[in-house]
Amino acid sequence: MELHRGRLVDHIQLVVRDLKGSRSFYGAVLDVLGIPVGGEAEDYFWADELFVSSADSRAAQGVLTGRHHLAFQAKDRAMVDAFHKAGLAAGGRDNGAPGERPYHPGYYAAFLLDPDGNNIEAVFHGEAKRSAASVEINF
Repeated sequence: MELHRGRLVDHIQLVVRDLKGSRSFYGAVLDVLGIPVGGEAEDYFWADELFVSSADSRAAQGVLTGRHHLAFQAKDRAMVDAFHKAGLAAGGRDNGAPGERPYHPGYYAAFLLDPDGNNIEAVFHGEAKRSAASVEINF
């Protein structure tokens, strides 16, 4: 088994009302971000650090998670634009069209609301050099 991780978040779980709608939405936006869905069953799916389940999933214990803000990394501005377009086509609602934001110079982002109202962002921080694409974990 091989995993790739960043530095802070190991994983996050969203418990959603409409798993089929969420699978469609996240499948579309993750595809344009170059992140494959890693696995799925009747009551959940996951991709990298994101685990999404229905309320009746054993992992959810019957409770929806409520509203979250998740920001996904994009490799360039075109990827942010594609994220926004794909998310809208897959049932997401606009929550901020692609564009520069005042957070720091070069911050280019787009925001969508997923089927449960979570604020989902794709962000490109501008030209930079990464020390590694991800942290690789083998076991």
